[in-house]
Amino acid sequence: MSVLVNKDSKIIVQGFTGSEGTFHAGQMIDYGTNVVGGVTPGKGGQLHLDKPVFNTVSDAVKQVGADTSIIFVPPAFAADAIMEAAEAGIKVIICITEGIPTADMVKVKAYIDTKDCRLVGPNCPGVITPGEAKVGIMPGFVFKKGKVGIVSKSGTLTYEAADQVVRRGLGITTAIGIGGDPIIGTTTKEAVQLLMNDPDTDAIVMIGEIGGQLEADAARWIKADGNRKPVVGFIAGQTAPAGRTMGHAGAIVGGKDDTAQAKMQILAENGIHVVESPAQIGEKVVEVLS
Repeated sequence: MSVLVNKDSKIIVQGFTGSEGTFHAGQMIDYGTNVVGGVTPGKGGQLHLDKPVFNTVSDAVKQVGADTSIIFVPPAFAADAIMEAAEAGIKVIICITEGIPTADMVKVKAYIDTKDCRLVGPNCPGVITPGEAKVGIMPGFVFKKGKVGIVSKSGTLTYEAADQVVRRGLGITTAIGIGGDPIIGTTTKEAVQLLMNDPDTDAIVMIGEIGGQLEADAARWIKADGNRKPVVGFIAGQTAPAGRTMGHAGAIVGGKDDTAQAKMQILAENGIHVVESPAQIGEKVVEVLS
């Protein structure tokens, strides 16, 4: 099994004919992902990458049964693109766009909460179920099918963790890059819950970073849920100075509980196998599974 995306997902690309949308849609198609078309207003009726282009998400849902969307729309228009997808009935919305204004995301979050859909991101690398669907910007060759789920705020650390797991003879069920903005759709806890409830996932890698409470919320839920599957945790930003934004817009230490050290302590207290360095993720996964 898998979570969020699989070989049966019918995927459209919003911002399909732009440079980013074109490049990454091509990579997704080459990987074998079931891309059924894309959306660029004003270009409906054309073919692009041998796939149909639609003027609206609603048209794509009606004509090709799209149920999943990936968004490569510039920051000023991305919030509208997310809400358009939700309004049209798309079930899984993955937003890659970086730099969406926080005020826009406040509106998006309130709107999404009224709809039957799931948003991943924004400012994220996407979601991949190896061998079935790559809905994002990750290097597909790194990921091989297996029994380890990954949840990560960081794009590059998602790939690093997957590479380590695969090099040790294991593989990935689904990797979810949730994004590092202050306001995102799917939280760390929600992504972990999906993998905890996936019968094919035997262990989970949870990668967080300084700022916010997402990792602490997830850790407390994991313990309350009975620590059903082993979770390996890593927190990036251990040398970050307090009060300064580091990389992701959400990675800013507000209080003492937001630091990497505090988060690592909370994770450990809740039964998560914490590693000090990303270089230790793979070996720790092997250890907890044996």
